[in-house]
Amino acid sequence: MRWPERRLGRVTRLRVSNVDKLSRDDGTPVRLCNYVDVYKNEAITNDLDFMQATATPAQIASFRLSVGDTIFTKDSETADDIGVPTYVAETSDDLICGYHLAIATPDRTKVDPRFLFWAMSSGRVRDQWTVLASGVTRVGLRSDDLGKAGIPVPPLDEQRRIADFLDTELEKVDAAASLDASLKGLLRVRLDRLVFDEVRGLVDTRTESSPGPRWLGLVRAGWPVVALRRVARMHSGTSFPHAYQGEAAGDFPFVKVGDFALAGPDLTIGDAGNWIARSTARTLGAHVVPAGAVLTARVGAALLLNQRRLLTRPAIVDDNVRGFEFTAGSSEYWLNLLTLVSLEELANPGPVPSISGSQLLALEVAVPPLAEQVGIGARCTRLRVETAAAVAAMDRRTCLVAERRQALITAAVTGQLDVTTARGGHS
Repeated sequence: MRWPERRLGRVTRLRVSNVDKLSRDDGTPVRLCNYVDVYKNEAITNDLDFMQATATPAQIASFRLSVGDTIFTKDSETADDIGVPTYVAETSDDLICGYHLAIATPDRTKVDPRFLFWAMSSGRVRDQWTVLASGVTRVGLRSDDLGKAGIPVPPLDEQRRIADFLDTELEKVDAAASLDASLKGLLRVRLDRLVFDEVRGLVDTRTESSPGPRWLGLVRAGWPVVALRRVARMHSGTSFPHAYQGEAAGDFPFVKVGDFALAGPDLTIGDAGNWIARSTARTLGAHVVPAGAVLTARVGAALLLNQRRLLTRPAIVDDNVRGFEFTAGSSEYWLNLLTLVSLEELANPGPVPSISGSQLLALEVAVPPLAEQVGIGARCTRLRVETAAAVAAMDRRTCLVAERRQALITAAVTGQLDVTTARGGHS
């Protein structure tokens, strides 16, 4: 059966926190449960790493968290991301709710605390938040609108049965999802390990080795070690004024660091969000980076992402991108070798991380014979594609599990699913 609904404001006490992250000399020290703590956790427990802040006595009295409260986000960048809830499973006297969050304290004569959390997690309630939210660049729920959402309210004993059912069944679902996340991490670690051994020529542990570049360690015996400048030339990027941006076609893609995301699992890139004509390239004094060059970021946070990309066609690159054209050997080999270089470790200290071209060109690299480079590059590409396919399959399964999880919650709290008879079917 479908349960009757009551407005949230009739079955809970609602408050919107005004406790910001600033610490004041005259304030009382507290731990602050912030937006990210709520958004990323389904339960608030004392072992979470809460921010240290201060609050006034009035704020502490109003926004101290109690076991059984549901905290939910009241602001976001999009309306469909409003109202993400978490359940307060553990608390302490100094744990306070922070800014951009609301607290729903259940009236326990009307609504069970755990049921309240699951009801607020359901698609039925989340859809209402989407309608009630307002704003343009940032959307949120007005205080007057918080209590307007309707939640299902079955009898209290049924609420407890539903909450127990969801606690048990979704623990199994979440355990499976956690296992998938762990497996994806292991696949990526395995890929890194195999690429590392491939580019050093040491996949077969019986292979004789000798000291290679300091950052790489041992390499196959007999492989020369030279400075990067001996096998590559560096191409600098070009400033790209806004007046020339926005073209969807042209003679050359104009590759920015943001375009690195367009690469496939083999790390190749031949497209960009902006293209320019040959005549525009001449106007800008742009230098064409040839196909086969390996791209990397030059400065700033983009450098710390440690990404490499292999150009599949001639391109112009932004002034925060460098291209390395290899004068001999396999581009695939050099791409995979350079993915192992930690730019963060090489970066010059300072507020803006940076690496000079001369630093990179002085980097020592191992140079296998051409035939071995070709084989290594092909095997590394195959490993990347196979790993990406396996991770993508797990991602699809994760999305399906999330959809089924949401459907189960909604069906249970609204009465579409009889949890008494369904328990065996979901065990």
